[in-house]
Amino acid sequence: MDSNLKKILVSQPEPKTEKSPYFDIAEKFGIKIVFRPFIKIDPVSAKDFRAQRINILDHTAVIFTAKTGIDHFFRLCEELRIQIPETMKYFCVTEAIAVYLQKYTIFRKRKIFYPASGRTEDLIIYINKHNKETFLVPVSDVHKEDLIKALDDKKIKYDKAIMYRTVSNDFTADEDFDYDILLFFSPMGIASLMKNFPDFEQNGTAIGTFGPTTAKAVRDAGLRLDIEAPTPESPSMTAALEKYLKSLPKSPKSGKK
Repeated sequence: MDSNLKKILVSQPEPKTEKSPYFDIAEKFGIKIVFRPFIKIDPVSAKDFRAQRINILDHTAVIFTAKTGIDHFFRLCEELRIQIPETMKYFCVTEAIAVYLQKYTIFRKRKIFYPASGRTEDLIIYINKHNKETFLVPVSDVHKEDLIKALDDKKIKYDKAIMYRTVSNDFTADEDFDYDILLFFSPMGIASLMKNFPDFEQNGTAIGTFGPTTAKAVRDAGLRLDIEAPTPESPSMTAALEKYLKSLPKSPKSGKK
């Protein structure tokens, strides 16, 4: 790949804080970074949710694996005019998701649970301690099955409710697609790439991924994977990206890497 790279696409929404490492990388290497998601979230309507024949109030606890799940759970409750009882318990896979719940409900230790590790297997330990509860799991139509499998293995009583959909965020005809590096964070992003650009030829374009399932999707699509995270040396996508950029030969014109 030409060391005079100029433009990187990060297939995520733009960070809300100026302290993001992406901005530091852009300045350090003199590169333009564009944030442009390949996928978007569409809400499931109240009508479509009713068709799943799931009654939210039949459940005594909710399991959240993403902030998006929280938003759409409370959105549907509002649309369906459901008053959530104070006794409802919430189990979150990470502390950040648990804290986000404060947007909708008062944070009380007795009703909000999360593992310090942020790992699904540790969340299951908390859930198993409350195995008398009836759980609701808000998910997208495209979701990981590791939590569902763990619930089945522990014989936890739950219902999986599709509350939003993950769909391709199609490119318009007037959008440029002249990126030197593409960074992806889910297999759906790779599927969207191939849908938007069925004749895509990678050539010198570098592709980076976060997570093993996304890396697998790249290889399954017959593409070359140049940047992979997390690894022991690069625990984040930004760390992996910076390592890759440092490995490139310096431009003889600018002296930049």
